[in-house]
Amino acid sequence: MKNLIIKAKETHSLTKEEIIALLQDESINEDLLKAADEVREKYIGNAVHLRGLIEFTNICKRNCLYCGLRRDNDNLKRYRLSEEEIIDFATKAVEYGYRSIVLQGGEDDYFTVERLTSIIKKIKALDVALILSIGERSYEEYKALKEAGADRYLIRIETTDTALYEELDPGMSHENRKQCLRNLKEIGYEVGSGSLVGLPGQTVESLADDILFFKEIDADMVGIGPFIPNEDTPLKDASVEGHFTLALKVMAITRLLMPTLNIPATTAMESLNKNGRVMALQSGANVVMPNVTEGEYRKLYALYPGKICISDTPAHCRGCISGKIQGIGRTISTTTGSHKDQMSMHKE
Repeated sequence: MKNLIIKAKETHSLTKEEIIALLQDESINEDLLKAADEVREKYIGNAVHLRGLIEFTNICKRNCLYCGLRRDNDNLKRYRLSEEEIIDFATKAVEYGYRSIVLQGGEDDYFTVERLTSIIKKIKALDVALILSIGERSYEEYKALKEAGADRYLIRIETTDTALYEELDPGMSHENRKQCLRNLKEIGYEVGSGSLVGLPGQTVESLADDILFFKEIDADMVGIGPFIPNEDTPLKDASVEGHFTLALKVMAITRLLMPTLNIPATTAMESLNKNGRVMALQSGANVVMPNVTEGEYRKLYALYPGKICISDTPAHCRGCISGKIQGIGRTISTTTGSHKDQMSMHKE
């Protein structure tokens, strides 16, 4: 197994069977995570990119079985930020020192291309990179949002297991999900994807497929998060046992195979382990996305229970995560953290 880790470190290539073997072997966890950290340092250095996250709507037309924002969840108070609120939060985020903003929301048809174009142009006027995470849209819509100024787009595949995806995402097409990723790449976005680790019915084989899929589509950013059941969803009774460690391992192998990739230390990691984001940063991650949404909106964006920092202010979050990053000998990046820049800068 240690030879497999060395192979991954040196060649950035593993077969599906080799990935499965690493995921199943608990005795090599420490070596695996350490190797991912070393590859991250070698290829992209010690700077951590901070992205200011604005959760601008918790209204969603989709009905995914694992998500607290699902359409049929009647226990959730819904909200939609006004354009003025969004720009206010973005402006404050820039004042806190963020160089990139993530605009994330449910699939809310109120936010038409016209409304989003106005918002995008005003955020881009703040001289930041803008990342959208708003789900499935048509080729024409993606193109219009890119032309308005959006730089990057995040859309998780969630799982490469087609049958599992379509079971957990009723009325959605796995093929269309993949087509969205292809469209975004073709249009010229930096594209982020990712998966949930620990979904009921998910296999280690499909997790290996996920990792190889990210490499196949040449993703620029990959978010790996542990599945955490939400009590207001059909999967409320699912287990979380082992999800944290398995998510770290999937993330670490992804780093080994894609050395210049942007990988966030996800909030969900810290919801399962109080040191989760720091551990992720020490296992291959190089991005953190602190929430810059203000007020009660923070707790209403209820993807899963136990979400951290819902009562904190954006200023507190910025200070807190900065302290954690510096506490492990890392620095805060002063760039927008473009993957293209990292690929051109890295030294073999």
